[in-house]
Amino acid sequence: MNTVPTYTPTRPEIKNPVIRVLAQVISYILHPLFITSYVMGFLIFLHPYAFTSFDQRVKVFRFVNIVLCNAFLPTFAVFLLWRLGFIKSMHLRTEKERIIPYIIAMVFYWWTWNVFKNLSDSPPISIHFLLGAFLALCGGWLCNIYFKVSMHGIAMGGALMFFILFSFHDAYASGLYLALATLATGLVATSRLITGDHNAVEVYSAIFIGMLAQYIGWQF
Repeated sequence: MNTVPTYTPTRPEIKNPVIRVLAQVISYILHPLFITSYVMGFLIFLHPYAFTSFDQRVKVFRFVNIVLCNAFLPTFAVFLLWRLGFIKSMHLRTEKERIIPYIIAMVFYWWTWNVFKNLSDSPPISIHFLLGAFLALCGGWLCNIYFKVSMHGIAMGGALMFFILFSFHDAYASGLYLALATLATGLVATSRLITGDHNAVEVYSAIFIGMLAQYIGWQF
């Protein structure tokens, strides 16, 4: 009896050591836990009027809170899970290893969004972005049940959609920001394929999830 062959996407892996090192460096610099801090840093320190009513000390305090809750604490939690033996590696190479870190990150991202939402002086654009970042994590966690979706792709998809919406709705918008976001997304997606950590389906679906979550966040 003839059976219909099934297609299983492969994870292409390039052997050139220089290219692989560059891909790893890009993956670390544009790590998903850093993307929220990068975008919020742009809004806090570079945007001319989003946080214009804040003095420098308050700006730094808000940014440190973002870095602490969205980057440092989730990373530290993953480190503890690794040292306690709940996961085999901080790289979270399997879907099973990612379940608890996803939940931990979701708690911290929800808390950050909730705090900014309840601060009367928070610019709406920052609240929209933080909600989109939280929803992106929720989407990634749900997809992780079925396949190893790229966390890098989710984060970059969210950042890309943010700057797309930013370009159409903000008077300070510039094509430069959108071009840089597009370039960064392409570099990260390519890097994840080069290292062989993900296949094309896992990367491109992740970018879509991040973009969709950020679009939903923008609507509220």
